[in-house]
Amino acid sequence: MSTKVTMTDTAYNCMIKRKKEIEFSKLWQEVAKAMKIPEEKLSRKKRQFYAELMDDRRFASLSGNKWDLRSRRSYSEVSADAIVLDEDDEGYETEDRELLGLSKTEEMY
Repeated sequence: MSTKVTMTDTAYNCMIKRKKEIEFSKLWQEVAKAMKIPEEKLSRKKRQFYAELMDDRRFASLSGNKWDLRSRRSYSEVSADAIVLDEDDEGYETEDRELLGLSKTEEMY
């Protein structure tokens, strides 16, 4: 059995210690530092981390691109109507880049 710690497990441990919400960029910095992610992999891993964070039910996405543990939030804070984004929408990619803190020249996927 593998005992490899994932980026989301690392984020979970960081957030338990913090006891409050955190901006994505700060959480990413903590995870990258804790996992000693090499500089040349930071951009790619950041995108991967964001996707994994979105899929992990332990985490709640809050306004202002902040994150917290779902267990610390009320149902009304973490449940929202699903928003369907049109991938052809010009703002779609721009919004994703802003959430991830990527420049226009950094590749999304």
